[in-house]
Amino acid sequence: GAETIRQWVLSKKVSHIALVGQTEEDVRQVMIEGECGLLACHRDDQRPVFYPSRGEVIWPNGAKATIYSAQAYDKLRGPQFDGAWVDELAKFQYDQQTWDQLMFCLRKGAHPRVVVTTTPRPSALIKSLVAGEGKGVVVTRGSTFENKENLAPSFLQHVQEKYGHTALGAQELYAHILESGKDALWNWPLLEKCRKDVSPTLCRIVVA
Repeated sequence: GAETIRQWVLSKKVSHIALVGQTEEDVRQVMIEGECGLLACHRDDQRPVFYPSRGEVIWPNGAKATIYSAQAYDKLRGPQFDGAWVDELAKFQYDQQTWDQLMFCLRKGAHPRVVVTTTPRPSALIKSLVAGEGKGVVVTRGSTFENKENLAPSFLQHVQEKYGHTALGAQELYAHILESGKDALWNWPLLEKCRKDVSPTLCRIVVA
């Protein structure tokens, strides 16, 4: 998300940006000041300045980003933007209301755009966005293990062993949207309930 905003700003594709997280603290700690946030991903001569008291990030070229919280999505009424970054949309309590209000704000410039970074929980909003792939929506998926060079080996080993073959792991580690059809014989909660640890040399499956 931060890298995308950096590219958009430096190429002058956007200059008025909304930064939207679950809380303003999330925006500050993760999206702006985080290890992979906006301040960290720029070279020294390109790095923006963060003004906490104003809730603004301003770049040397004049581009400006403003902090917004999904808990107070009504504050999006009034301002207008040509770009936005929404982080962890799937955990927003008021996801659809926040998204709708943001869409009304993206009305500046020739081609307003938004990047969403999120765990793909199977919410109605996430599913509708993914369904729009190829129709103005580009979906990029990645697993936790594609980022292994930046993660502790012990962490990777632990989550692989404990969650690698679970529904939670499929969502959190491999970015799958977990959903069962209404006529499905098996679903993730049922499989999780019935799952047993078995010998890796023998697995008997009975389908009746």
